[in-house]
Amino acid sequence: MPSSVVLVTGGAGFIGSHTARLLLDRGYRVVVLDNLYSGSRSNVPEGAELVVGDVADRETLARALRGVDHVVHLAAIVSVDEAREDPWSTLRTNVLGTLNVLEQSYRHGVGRVVYASSCAVYGEQEVLPITEEAPLRPINIYGASKLSGEALVHAYREEKGLSTVALRYFNVYGPGMRGGPYAGVVYKFLTAALRGEPLTIHGDGEQTRDFVYVADVARANLAALESDAGGAFNIGTGVSITIKRLAEMVLEVTGSRSPIVHSDPRPGDIRHSRASISRARRLLGWEPLTDLKMGLEKTVEWLRGSGLDGS
Repeated sequence: MPSSVVLVTGGAGFIGSHTARLLLDRGYRVVVLDNLYSGSRSNVPEGAELVVGDVADRETLARALRGVDHVVHLAAIVSVDEAREDPWSTLRTNVLGTLNVLEQSYRHGVGRVVYASSCAVYGEQEVLPITEEAPLRPINIYGASKLSGEALVHAYREEKGLSTVALRYFNVYGPGMRGGPYAGVVYKFLTAALRGEPLTIHGDGEQTRDFVYVADVARANLAALESDAGGAFNIGTGVSITIKRLAEMVLEVTGSRSPIVHSDPRPGDIRHSRASISRARRLLGWEPLTDLKMGLEKTVEWLRGSGLDGS
């Protein structure tokens, strides 16, 4: 399959740039489609072609797909908070954008579409770890948008014969994470600790998450691209940690003495989350290689090297 051309939508973003770089390293030719809303030109790896445009725009996508063999579809609004505040833009990007990718991929004879979904499609689950057969009942607009995209991915496979697969990412972190008002908890904790500022936990801190390192997610995208397996796959570590323990670990790896403080819980937050990854191991031959402590240390090194630690 290497020497094939892969379009990475959202390839100037966090997960997309890691994925594009890995694909190039493996001998693929890479085209990146990104509107640069949350991504950056500087993230696009050398050797990849950049097409600037919106994934929901038919003409732009059709132009980006010329000569493309496969698609890794990562372009999305990925923040629960942002989706709650702007549901219209979220649905346009996450649902109509996905429909556009699928329909244009079908029309252009694309061989394979890998769709980036989310553990948010599960909502609150009583049984952990969460398997792919768990009921899908998102509790926020972001999760609902990703589930809608999954439904379209499945429909195009069943009705039109397009080769598709959905990857349900759990909490992804690592170098290249997005800052700003919609930054994830790992970014917020690490930058606060490095600057000597308080680490703010929403709620009691006993909520749990499964944090997966971005390089492992990029490897999962590659594994899914090179497989013919359909359906959905969890991409996590199978290990969960409380947010309180995450804050303590951040202080340990940074050597910071920042205080840990608490604020009100956030609406739409899931209480507990942990992935079962046995299906990905069995059918994709994938498993994570980076544990949380190692991943945090690598991310701290990136933050310091990028000057994002306030130094």
